[in-house]
Amino acid sequence: MARTADEAADEAVSDAVARAWGDLVATARRTVTEGLVVGTSGNVSVRVGDTVLVTPSGVPYDRLTPGDVLGVGLDGERVLGDLVPTSELPMHLAIYRTTSARAVVHTHAVHATAVSTLVPELPLIHYMAAALGGPVRVAPYALYGSDDLAAHLLTALADRTGCLLQNHGTLTYGDSLSQAYDRTAQLEWMCEVWLKAAAVPHHTPSLLTEVEVAEVREKLRGYGQKG
Repeated sequence: MARTADEAADEAVSDAVARAWGDLVATARRTVTEGLVVGTSGNVSVRVGDTVLVTPSGVPYDRLTPGDVLGVGLDGERVLGDLVPTSELPMHLAIYRTTSARAVVHTHAVHATAVSTLVPELPLIHYMAAALGGPVRVAPYALYGSDDLAAHLLTALADRTGCLLQNHGTLTYGDSLSQAYDRTAQLEWMCEVWLKAAAVPHHTPSLLTEVEVAEVREKLRGYGQKG
């Protein structure tokens, strides 16, 4: 029997969700293997249509299987799976509601977390700050999983694709999981560079200006292969 148009559409959505979940699990595992999180800390999400697939609360990433797929609507109501979503869900949903993000990565990276306790904004130690939209701000501390933290986050993310969370970690978003992850990795690297440079006795690191970083941001628009 031939499939109806609705059945074909449902199957396409199901396939898209399965692929996205596989990518999400792989990205979550990568945050552990590359030292950006410890245990089940941090979280990852990806948007498929109006459904947000997100890592569950308290489940080691190496135990997640295709059958553990977990999705919520933009209102936070669970629409797929039985597991409890990450406690940081309010942060993820706030970003999807207010930006064009398709994926979000949150980590507890060591150097970035250290920087978040020292300054209100990551000093412009490297031009790759342009990949995050400019100087990376630090969102003031608030209890994890709270609406207050989500609100602070959105302020810090104005015209940016990443920020630091004070005494907490990092958050970046992008058009894909790979882009969001790459931005997280760049942010952690810049934080490590600044910490090491700032720790050299009797020397002060040279910094870039916002104008110089804006020039790089414009140049990055043409970076990479086309087509």
